[in-house]
Amino acid sequence: MGGQQEKAARFLALHHGSEPLLLPNPWDQGSARLLAWLGFHALATTSSGFAASLGRPDGSVTRKEALAHAAAIVAATDLPVSADLENCFADDPAGVAETVRLARQTGLAGCSVEDSTGRAGEPVYDIALAADRVTAAAEAAHSGPARLVLTARAENYLHGRPDLADTIARLQAYQAAGADVLYAPGLTRLEDIRQLAGAVDLPVNVLAVAGAPRVSDLAEAGVRRISVGGSFAFAALGTVISAARELRDHGTYGFLEAAAAGRGAAGPAFGSWPEEERA
Repeated sequence: MGGQQEKAARFLALHHGSEPLLLPNPWDQGSARLLAWLGFHALATTSSGFAASLGRPDGSVTRKEALAHAAAIVAATDLPVSADLENCFADDPAGVAETVRLARQTGLAGCSVEDSTGRAGEPVYDIALAADRVTAAAEAAHSGPARLVLTARAENYLHGRPDLADTIARLQAYQAAGADVLYAPGLTRLEDIRQLAGAVDLPVNVLAVAGAPRVSDLAEAGVRRISVGGSFAFAALGTVISAARELRDHGTYGFLEAAAAGRGAAGPAFGSWPEEERA
């Protein structure tokens, strides 16, 4: 447990450094080891990236699968890892707390809870229930020897509800409920992000999406953490698609240049390749 305590404390401290924490999202153990080799200081799982690795859409992974995946990413490196636990696989606060308690047993340094319901007609929980869910998650995350870093997410902008005032009100409620980090994925306007960061007292995470400001601009706006969600995983899938189409449609092998770059990184990241596999 001492290792988990140290990682959780280190993870929290990384949110208060001189520059925003760049938090990439691996989707398997290999990508986790590559990102650690590249020098990142912490990692976070991605629900969409992990689901894609199983050939499924986001939102289809079970709690048991998500926790096993989190444990595998934790085991891949010595870096602190935070888990994307979606809505903690429960509507009620007791179910949320149980998910976080189980997550603590995987060696994680942190985890997140979102206020999305997974239901099209009512995509986001009522703010009062959402705050109660964060309270339950915080109590579970902060009890015991290792105090996990809890990220509370306001999902309005991912579900067609671009309401900045409500998003800020939600994050303020989640701050009061005991969260350690606040996150409203989907915001792209720098002025909105600056207003949000100025309205709360906790570190704010921004998701790197199309149209999002550069890291330097986000830092100036007060953002303390930047993550990529499933983007790296889907970028990898995009590379596979391009390579496959080149082979199928043109019969050429231009993709071998990217393959050589990947193999060159995999050697030092994973350990030396056996001699017969170096060709």
